[in-house]
Amino acid sequence: MVLDTHTHAWGPASADHPWVNGPLLEAVGEFDVHTVYTAERLLGDMDRAGVDEAVVVGYPLPEWTDNYYTRAVAAEHDRLYGVVMVDPFAEDAAAHLRECMAVDGVVGVRLGAACPYDRMWETFDPSATWLRDAIEERAFWEAAVETDAAVQILCDHGQLDQALELVEAYPELTYLFDHFAHAGPGTPTDEGTFARFADLAEYDGVAVKVSEASHASDETFPYADMHDHVRWLLDRFGRERVVWGSDYPNVSDVATYGESRHWLRHVDGLSEADRTWLTGRSFSRHVGLD
Repeated sequence: MVLDTHTHAWGPASADHPWVNGPLLEAVGEFDVHTVYTAERLLGDMDRAGVDEAVVVGYPLPEWTDNYYTRAVAAEHDRLYGVVMVDPFAEDAAAHLRECMAVDGVVGVRLGAACPYDRMWETFDPSATWLRDAIEERAFWEAAVETDAAVQILCDHGQLDQALELVEAYPELTYLFDHFAHAGPGTPTDEGTFARFADLAEYDGVAVKVSEASHASDETFPYADMHDHVRWLLDRFGRERVVWGSDYPNVSDVATYGESRHWLRHVDGLSEADRTWLTGRSFSRHVGLD
């Protein structure tokens, strides 16, 4: 069973859910998919790529905490799960998270630590430090523990020290780190900021996602300049806590779904059993789907 742990889908703009994220809308215009990329379109692409199930991560074309479409997708499609976005500083953050996690198929919440708080999901700023401040929002984290919400974090590798503080404060939670923590081919693994993943690997509740490889790489398929990072993460986390995701259609400007799906076949040193773990089993076990 192949489970893509990082996809996106979104509904059309409407009076109730207007598209307000201008920078993201400009990016969508460069994608090689329909501007309104619905769950039905995603399912069709999954079938053609040989993907059985997928996680739909909220896509903030509307207000970024408007999770209406992600919740609906998770509730309506047996093959799709949802990851929502909640503002941990909001007065109703704990209630909002509980409401979202009560929807069948919603498995977690995503935090955009790589974004400046005042321009959430519009741009990236690796110097942002609000994740450290969010550690004090205890009601939100208690709700995450209570609802078994997986905490998915997009951060730059230079922000992993903040993430480590969060994990140390709430070690009972389940965490997933997206997109190689925005590391590129020239990012060293055994030294510097990326090496903080070795400290995070000490916590059983932490997994890392080798997702969005086609954007991280400076090369075309099969993105060989990122393969050493995959092997390094496998050495530290083990195959049970390394998780593949395509980030489709966010990567459709440079890759097909098939390329995003199959590049792991070309990583030397991975066995078929390793690939089975990375392409579904590791995520299912980590977040308690199996």
